[in-house]
Amino acid sequence: METAAIEDFYARLHARDPEPKGELESVNAYTLLVAVVLSAQATDKGVNKATRPLFAVADSPERMLALGEEGLKEHIKTIGLFNTKARNVMALSRILVDSHGGGVPHDREALEALPGVGRKTANVVLNIAFGEPVIAVDTHILRVANRTGLAPGRTPLEVERGLEAVTPERYRLHAHHWLILLGRYICKARKPDCDRCPVQDLCRFQTGGP
Repeated sequence: METAAIEDFYARLHARDPEPKGELESVNAYTLLVAVVLSAQATDKGVNKATRPLFAVADSPERMLALGEEGLKEHIKTIGLFNTKARNVMALSRILVDSHGGGVPHDREALEALPGVGRKTANVVLNIAFGEPVIAVDTHILRVANRTGLAPGRTPLEVERGLEAVTPERYRLHAHHWLILLGRYICKARKPDCDRCPVQDLCRFQTGGP
């Protein structure tokens, strides 16, 4: 995609939603971290339903440890892979207490060292909790970047690097949310709703894209 088209692409998304927000509910950096860990292979809607009562009683690593793994499981048993996720949440909570004073580190390497936290999760936390202009590539963004021709790539890291290279700096902070929402609600995997797409004329999908 040409530079002028990329500028137009983001300008249109900005015009539609100047301050996009993540759909996972949280009350602080810790609950955001937990919510993103729980969201792997689950829907945001399902995670939010489980975490509303959970975060009312465990909104810090100390309170989560006090709740205990079995107590946590009772709250998240409707979420896929809840046994593994419960172990990870308890383990990362212990590390946060023992090594980070109970706070969430503003550091990618430290975040990725936590159980259940990969690059995508770390990027979400850095972006939403700390205002870092990073792009967390999930399946929606991977699809949008390739279909549109914005930043084609085979892997999430390749697409992340591509998006970092082409996204104008003034749009970098919110690019993550714009692209996810576009992929989730319009550029869907099986039946993309191209007629509703604000960037349809800039997209290569119907003219030879993947």
